Amino acid sequence: MKVVAFNGSPRVKGNTYILLNTVLKTLEKEGIETELVHVGKRDIHGCTACQKCRELKNGRCVFNDDIVNRSIEKIEHADGVILGAPVYFGDMCSQMKAFIDRVGYATRSVKTLKGKVCASVVAVRRNGALYTFNAMNNLFTLSESIIVGSSYWNQGIGNAVGTVENDEEGLDTMVTLGKNMAEVLKSLKRA
Repeated sequence: MKVVAFNGSPRVKGNTYILLNTVLKTLEKEGIETELVHVGKRDIHGCTACQKCRELKNGRCVFNDDIVNRSIEKIEHADGVILGAPVYFGDMCSQMKAFIDRVGYATRSVKTLKGKVCASVVAVRRNGALYTFNAMNNLFTLSESIIVGSSYWNQGIGNAVGTVENDEEGLDTMVTLGKNMAEVLKSLKRA
């Protein structure tokens, strides 16, 4: 079993990374292979609504000049997917929004995410975490994924890089999320 996480933060080792890494370490302790892909430092252009992916029905975006299609390949080979993003001006950062739009459009017609165990993780300074959490989960809801929750919304509070480590409840939420994802993945494998 494998879970791939996508870090949408432009800060490669920032608070979003710390939260995602906490979930992934928990999954690894449960015997699940993990991979972390940084998409936030990459140039990802937004969806142009050209509808070529719907026309071709190949599960790929017609634009093959960035990390999106390589990421879709990773999603195809994973049992679970985690999206992570920081909140900028009350919503997810633009890199993650572009990533979600392109992945969502390209994969929906071929149901790439259907039945995959998924979750969203948010790093926030003060406000917008729940909105961002819900917005990211829209990809999973519309894709017939299995969304896993935790003991609280999957968020960690911190401003400067590393300060999310002071949010004990946030880190505990990430550990619980990892355990819950592992439990669901193992249950599905037994079924």
